[in-house]
Amino acid sequence: MHLNSVPFLLFLVSGIFCQFDYDGYYPSEADYGYAPSMFGPSTAVCAPECTCPISYPTAMYCDNLKLKSLPILPSGIKYLYLRNNMLDSLDEKSFDNVTDLEWLILDNNYLENSKIKGKVFAKLKNLKKLHINYNNLTEVVGPLPNTLDDLQLANNKINKVNPNSLEGLVNLTIIHLQHNQLTEDTLSGVFKGLNSLVYLDLSFNKLSKLPLGMPPNLLMLYFDNNQITKIPDEYFQHLKVLQFLGLSHNKLSDSGIPGNPFNISSLVELDLSYNQLKSIPTVNEHLENYYLQVNQINKFPVSSFCKVVGVLAYSRIRHLRLDANNLTRADLPNEMYNCLRLASEISVD
Repeated sequence: MHLNSVPFLLFLVSGIFCQFDYDGYYPSEADYGYAPSMFGPSTAVCAPECTCPISYPTAMYCDNLKLKSLPILPSGIKYLYLRNNMLDSLDEKSFDNVTDLEWLILDNNYLENSKIKGKVFAKLKNLKKLHINYNNLTEVVGPLPNTLDDLQLANNKINKVNPNSLEGLVNLTIIHLQHNQLTEDTLSGVFKGLNSLVYLDLSFNKLSKLPLGMPPNLLMLYFDNNQITKIPDEYFQHLKVLQFLGLSHNKLSDSGIPGNPFNISSLVELDLSYNQLKSIPTVNEHLENYYLQVNQINKFPVSSFCKVVGVLAYSRIRHLRLDANNLTRADLPNEMYNCLRLASEISVD
């Protein structure tokens, strides 16, 4: 994932670009990139087995303790870390003493849907981040509070999404659902109404088609490592601000890309690597990063990048990867260099 051209997004969705490293999520009030012990002794109002740094007393770390049940949760805690334990259940009253929680991080446990009782999360009326990556979930958890802006359920066994699970989450901006067992039928329409959503990762699932009902304000959308064979011509046209699109490691061929589905003026980066393409799909002149390595491409039509070439008419491509295809440098037409005049990297061999 490349974000060099839009640095403001680093603030907007901080941390999300390291998809598979969830240790970097810490409250903005402090730099929690260090071990809690580096903050000195714990506060008096803290579970004895956990750490609540004196400098940041609203955060409680209970990571790596082999906990099978929740520790005592003192009131006033807003950021609760319970990573790398052995929790497999949550009672409906689990967090009744900390209803002001803003971050709840439950990565790397053994949680199952059948053992998460009642409205345990919905009671948390200030909750913004809920991370339950690397657990044993088979469904998207819910109900959830409408304050939530970051939901991460990656690396579970999710194959079902209740149509109402995400309903009303008007502040939700980030969803991680990669490394699950989701199909397009399961996802159809479940993101409807999530008009604040800017980041959605559905990589490493069981999609053979693109799911219907993508919310309109997405900036980053990832379908990598699925089994997608076809892109409907109009599928992305309502996504007027989409900038990053990942479709690598699928089963796309030329016949599965009719028309010009990637001719999106807002798109900055497109990844179609590791597919079965023989020709280069047409893109908009504003695209900057285009990844097509490891396909079967055997020709280079300049028209895939430039409708016309002139003083003000040229492609904004800066990085183009065509290595591991059926092309050599000798196959590149001379007019390509005028069209791709901004390119700093064109990989072929």
